[in-house]
Amino acid sequence: MTEPQHSAADRLAALGITLPTPTPPLANYVPTVLSGSLLFVSGQLCFDLEGKIQPAHKGKLGRDVSNENGMAAAKFCAINVLAQAQAALGRLDRIIRCVRLGGFINATPDFDVLAPVMNGASDFMVAVLGDKGRHARSTIGVAQLPADCAVEVEAVFEVAI
Repeated sequence: MTEPQHSAADRLAALGITLPTPTPPLANYVPTVLSGSLLFVSGQLCFDLEGKIQPAHKGKLGRDVSNENGMAAAKFCAINVLAQAQAALGRLDRIIRCVRLGGFINATPDFDVLAPVMNGASDFMVAVLGDKGRHARSTIGVAQLPADCAVEVEAVFEVAI
């Protein structure tokens, strides 16, 4: 017997998450670009479901932000990535696959556990999209991010046209 297929909306509901209204760009760029069957989502910051950045998600990993709060910040970034994708596509079920996530971690120069922080975004993507959420990934430590956020995440999705 095969397992029933669950939609991204069903999985979000099971997780108790309603996608927020996407945050408008902070500068001269667009939040998404659809090119052929690829949807590129610009880097999303760790705004919570009310559109605020929690104090625990501001500053540098390795100094101001705990690893656990960094993972939570990465999850909020992934929520915002999906909110932008839904706004661009109309519904998340048009996503065939999450091709790639790129993570930027605001970190001290000696902070060396970037990958587990980014797992907050990766784990959430798989929780919502199932196997379609498994992706290639880059995680990079950076000196600073907009609004002093701890994490920023960008994505590429293959989508049904």
